[in-house]
Amino acid sequence: MRRSVLASACTLVLLVALAPAQDVQRIDAIVGAGELFASKFLSASRAYQPPAENGGIYPSFGAEGILENRFGISAEGAIRFSRGTYNGYQPYRPMFFDVNGVFAPRINKRISLDLAVGPGFSTVLFYNQFGSCSTGNTFCRTNLNSTHFLVHVGAGPRYYFHGPFFVRPEVNYYFVVNNVEFHSGNVLRLGGSVGYSWGSR
Repeated sequence: MRRSVLASACTLVLLVALAPAQDVQRIDAIVGAGELFASKFLSASRAYQPPAENGGIYPSFGAEGILENRFGISAEGAIRFSRGTYNGYQPYRPMFFDVNGVFAPRINKRISLDLAVGPGFSTVLFYNQFGSCSTGNTFCRTNLNSTHFLVHVGAGPRYYFHGPFFVRPEVNYYFVVNNVEFHSGNVLRLGGSVGYSWGSR
């Protein structure tokens, strides 16, 4: 998780550093929240079925840089705020990180679109309460994680409600490759965000 946050921070610094470049039109900083939705098993033919990767509130953060031709790049992350319970017994916390190519057409003075697609990864942190990292007779909790490659597609209209401040309802779809811990690799995150833009809209 620390590496992911560091990578996102470095991306933001890179975007800000590129701002003086002649072709960079706009830099955005964005925070938001959403909820996860995914399908689940409808059959009772298996015991201990992988659960659906849904529910929970996911705070998100990101940065975006747009060039004069309305294309650009973005980086974002979304981390479950509170731990979930995996199949009723094990605490866990999913995280999603992605880097995207972006197209941001302008509709009018206050409204534009954000259309994004790109690769990323999903990490599920399992809090193993029964694992042991013994030192003598002392036991401590251990954390295990599972990481998978993903493809992200996102879309949302943004509305500038006050100067450089904007709001954006958004849809984010993830296809998580080999997502064996859950029923499906098709995951949807629905939510909204607020942001601030530097430069021309």
